[in-house]
Amino acid sequence: MDALRVVAEPRRREILRLVWDQERPAGEIADRFDVSFAAVSQHLGVLRDAGFVNVRRDGRTRYYRADRTALGPLRPVLEKMWATSLDRLVELIEEER
Repeated sequence: MDALRVVAEPRRREILRLVWDQERPAGEIADRFDVSFAAVSQHLGVLRDAGFVNVRRDGRTRYYRADRTALGPLRPVLEKMWATSLDRLVELIEEER
């Protein structure tokens, strides 16, 4: 699967955002979504196979962290998209006040 198809899926983009700055266990990542652990695990597998996340095992727990270098030219696009989303969220909160 090519890089654009991997990050085109909204849940995979959100997973990347969650593991962008810190390593997180799979269970914690899965808790952030309204789908099954198995579905999130499949998304993590796609990201891992594409080389976009690194995995570390500690006993039965798998920890994931984004591999920013592997994202190459997609990195600034994702960072800008996340920043824009945060800016829009701030606007919405301020409108509610």
